[in-house]
Amino acid sequence: MTRVLQSSRKEPLSGETRSAVVFLHGYGANGADLLGLADPLGEHLPDTLFVAPDAPENVPGYAGGYQWFPIPWIDGSSEEEAERGLLAAADDLNAYLDALMVDEDLMPEQVVLFGFSQGTMISLHVAPRREDAVAGIVAFSGRLLRPDLLADEAIVRPPILLIHGDADDVVPPQSLPDAAQALQEAGWKDVYAHVMKGTAHGIAPDGLQVALAFMADKLGLG
Repeated sequence: MTRVLQSSRKEPLSGETRSAVVFLHGYGANGADLLGLADPLGEHLPDTLFVAPDAPENVPGYAGGYQWFPIPWIDGSSEEEAERGLLAAADDLNAYLDALMVDEDLMPEQVVLFGFSQGTMISLHVAPRREDAVAGIVAFSGRLLRPDLLADEAIVRPPILLIHGDADDVVPPQSLPDAAQALQEAGWKDVYAHVMKGTAHGIAPDGLQVALAFMADKLGLG
């Protein structure tokens, strides 16, 4: 039984939806946490709808904070609970994306997933296993889960932009080259990377600029 994800949104500046960016937030945050990025990005993507779902589970002790799945070294959950949570959240996100495309009359190639931290992890897990490829994935400050399964389970190989701060003390910067290598070994042709110098666990202006150029290109707007 999939859970319906609550979602915030910012309409296209032009009033006409020709594409959508789906923000997927990090652990303990919520959709509103990333939706503020719609303002600087929307100026350059005027026909783009920005949506930001809340992850399906509340995080104990985080007021208004959500998680896509438990993280054992933070909350003491088991690896089995984390795996179950990941698979359940993947079903929830797939249902959300399917409904979004129907409601907004969009094709997969008109949709970009924009993840941060745990939102990146769920993006990189879900998108390759969908029937049709999205336009691209912007993957900030996360890591690739279960790289050993990717070659066998990937159905599509959408373009991916990996971005990480070299001073990240939450998700190790080494996660970027590890993910890039695993993706290439699993048959990806379009993998791009950008390192934000002197940046901790966050989104720096240079990273956002690179992400904007990638999205505009993959949505056919560049």
